Amino acid sequence: MTHETHGQLGQLGHQVDAPTSPDAAVLETVPNPQTGTDYVARFTAPEFTSLCPVTGQPDFAHLVIDYIPGKLLIESKSLKLYLTSFRNHGAFHEDCTISIAKKLIKAAKPKWLRIGGYWFPRGGIPIDVFYQTDVAPKRVWIPDQDVPGYRGRG
Repeated sequence: MTHETHGQLGQLGHQVDAPTSPDAAVLETVPNPQTGTDYVARFTAPEFTSLCPVTGQPDFAHLVIDYIPGKLLIESKSLKLYLTSFRNHGAFHEDCTISIAKKLIKAAKPKWLRIGGYWFPRGGIPIDVFYQTDVAPKRVWIPDQDVPGYRGRG
């Protein structure tokens, strides 16, 4: 199951084991109580981890996810569990970042979404991945992602 819709939360308020893979993770949503107002909600995951699909070595990223909700909000515990499911998942940086965006879009159907995957260097080269669904609306304040530079960056 890729996601549950609002009203049927199975993870929030319950003891739940971490999903074994991103495909097994359930991303839940809840109704947006402010559907008449456009605003940005931000999730920041500064300790995201996945595995290199070739070497099996860990890869680390600082993820910043901004979205303008439509009728649904992304439930944060289920998002945390979904992101945790990548810890034993082998995928390239680009695939991890874009897969996360696509799953969030499928589950919550936001009006707008962007994700910044700021990956820590491996082999001396940082690979950062950025995606957004459309041009950011001018009527909504979209803050900069402002992920500080780290050792190994130009």
